[in-house]
Amino acid sequence: MNAVCGNGKEAAVMDSSSSSQAPRIRRGDRTALVVVDMLNDYEHEDGERLRESAATAVPVIAGLIARAREADVPVIWVNDNHGQWSAGRPELIETARAGAGADLIDPVAPDDDAPFVVKSRHSIFYGSHLEYLLETEEIGRLVLTGQVTEQCILYSALDGYIRHFHVAVPPDAVAHIDAELADAALRMMERNMQAEIAPADDLRL
Repeated sequence: MNAVCGNGKEAAVMDSSSSSQAPRIRRGDRTALVVVDMLNDYEHEDGERLRESAATAVPVIAGLIARAREADVPVIWVNDNHGQWSAGRPELIETARAGAGADLIDPVAPDDDAPFVVKSRHSIFYGSHLEYLLETEEIGRLVLTGQVTEQCILYSALDGYIRHFHVAVPPDAVAHIDAELADAALRMMERNMQAEIAPADDLRL
């Protein structure tokens, strides 16, 4: 991976604690709140289980969005296109509002002028322009919220970690399908990816 981005502000450096470690990329000092896959119609297998968990997470996510805006912290929405290759923000919002979880959409829906990235697979980074967006905004720390804890959140945390972003995940601001797998995923993120795992109220933005 190229360690120098287009503006020339990033460079690869060796961690002084061990010359055998892989080069560490210098990321920016800013934090971004990332809202993952919350535009969802819940009309799919396991949709009901996910919707029940999301109903608990949505108020917490909405609170984090409000805190971030007040603190001038960037909020970035990243959402699966659900195989709708011509769909953008308006179409995805409309589809989600027409689904079984309509009441869960408006509290966390992106404004028209909010950064919005469409993805097509589990990770927020895979095939998307998110990394370039983060680099141009000098963001080095990601607070991941949204769904699904044991799927897209886990894979996104891993992809962020291997790209040398610091990752934080508030367990009360992510929704799951399987509670046991979600707990295991959070432990993996904390242990293997050095992620900050803490309730939303305790997390710095």
